[in-house]
Amino acid sequence: MRASHADRERAVDVLKAGFAEGRLQQPEYEQRITRAYKAQTHAELQMLVADLPQGPVPQAQFVPQRPMVPATFMPMQMPVPVHTNSSATGALVCGIMTPVTWGLTAIPAVILGHKARAEIRRTGERGDGQAMTGLVLGWLAIGGWALFLLVFILTAAVNL
Repeated sequence: MRASHADRERAVDVLKAGFAEGRLQQPEYEQRITRAYKAQTHAELQMLVADLPQGPVPQAQFVPQRPMVPATFMPMQMPVPVHTNSSATGALVCGIMTPVTWGLTAIPAVILGHKARAEIRRTGERGDGQAMTGLVLGWLAIGGWALFLLVFILTAAVNL
């Protein structure tokens, strides 16, 4: 059954009471309030207040039943967008710029790449491929400079 504005307001009142009583922490309270205002059905509202002492209406009305309309006309569930890690993008840009800057951006590419991969593992953001590409290009540039310096030093030592 679709929820009305009054149903959403009753659910928000229950959430406010739960927050005031110390049953919800601030971030969870804000997240639930946002979801309550976006809720389109009674079942969505019930999920938000099920663990609190009161509900917006008696529990019996929220027994999930087979929808009376075909799935074609049900609202689409939009996936939560996952953002790309900005450090991964920075690592990729620095890695791509290494030939243009003669390797000056290699060290930032490696640092940003390692930082981005750690953040991606912790937060679940996208961009692991970008971070890895920045790391590879950065290490290749550093290896190229190391090889160049080694050849230069050996050449200088042989000529002495």
